[in-house]
Amino acid sequence: MAIRKRMAVTLPASPFVKDTIERVQWAESKGYTDAWFGDGGAPDALTTAAALGHVAQSMRIGVAVTPVYTRTPAVLAATANALGQILPGRFVMGLGSSSQTMMEGWHGIPLDKPVSRVRDTAIMVRSMLKGEKSDFDLTVSSHGYRQFPMKEPPPIYLAALRPNMIEMAAEVGDGVIFNLWPKGALPKMMAHVKIGAERAGKNWRDIEIVNRAMVLVTDDKADARNRFRAAFAPYYANPVYNNFLAWAGYADAAGAISEGWAAKDRNKTTGALSDALVDEIAIIGDEDECRERVRWDASGGVHTHIIAPLAGAKGDEVLRTFEAFAPDVFSFD
Repeated sequence: MAIRKRMAVTLPASPFVKDTIERVQWAESKGYTDAWFGDGGAPDALTTAAALGHVAQSMRIGVAVTPVYTRTPAVLAATANALGQILPGRFVMGLGSSSQTMMEGWHGIPLDKPVSRVRDTAIMVRSMLKGEKSDFDLTVSSHGYRQFPMKEPPPIYLAALRPNMIEMAAEVGDGVIFNLWPKGALPKMMAHVKIGAERAGKNWRDIEIVNRAMVLVTDDKADARNRFRAAFAPYYANPVYNNFLAWAGYADAAGAISEGWAAKDRNKTTGALSDALVDEIAIIGDEDECRERVRWDASGGVHTHIIAPLAGAKGDEVLRTFEAFAPDVFSFD
């Protein structure tokens, strides 16, 4: 059976939990099937997801993604157990390595062996959700931990950018989460999904692909592009994203961003993201243009599309962006 195509709103809506609750209520009333958190800081995504249990009547709630370095596998398994009970059949645990800025800068934790750490954490959490007694000496260890088994544990999706992580995510995870990729990279990324799935004896068509899309429905593309540059040039200065951008085919831009960031030259850093490159990554334009791009992403293999309005978008811009993809006006046909 083909995987269902889904539209999702991004969470949190603001620093205030009440705004996230209101966004979920609005999105559900409009027919959105999903709401997915980022997990960058306050308010905590997993805690807030629990608060939505009595708010979201039918929506699936996902986290894209919780860093594997900031919580132990036992804590992640215990949290997934609770959320799986609060949102039975409607919660997705997304795990990933995050970036140097967040792990090393914010948390003081080395971003060490990310592919192995994400893989090992996923394996351990899945075992713990089954109620198996822990006995692991991997990149992280656990011995003697056991929790009550779940009959239907939440699925575990893994975030990935480059070949090794994508292949591992498809091999070990129940789904794969993408983020901030240039349009031309999608075929290469999907090729590595197939490799990883085949390694595990899976049909790659059975692996759900979730994508967080940076979107702004607007009549002022130039302004939106500049907002994207200001918000995301620092992302691409991170080694994780800088290496990904180079692998995706934009080595010159990646190099210029890295050089500009090292020199504290904002103009060089942001200027490396040309209009053409911004349009490859972000989804910017009027309703028809943005819908066409999301349909293109779907045709390339993406199943669940998280609509994330550009950072700094005002209330009316956010509403226009979300309304453009409500099921009563948007379809994948």
